[in-house]
Amino acid sequence: MSGYVPPTSTAAATTTTSTGEGRSVDYTCGDCNAAVSLKRGEPIRCRSCGHRVLYKQRTNRMVQFEAR
Repeated sequence: MSGYVPPTSTAAATTTTSTGEGRSVDYTCGDCNAAVSLKRGEPIRCRSCGHRVLYKQRTNRMVQFEAR
C-alpha cells in the first residue's frame, strides 16, 4: 500500500495544459506505423501517409490502481 505516491504538485501540469502550446502527445499511425506527435488543435492525420487512424502510445509513467 505504501509503494506509489501520486504527485502533489499540479501547478506545472495546469499551466502547460491551459496554454495548449509546447505539449505534444505521441501517436502511432495505424497504416504505416510511423511515429506522429500532435499538439492541441492540429489535425488528426499521419504526416507521412495521410491516414486518419492514430493509436496513442503507452505512457512511461507508473500507473497504479487500488483494488478492493
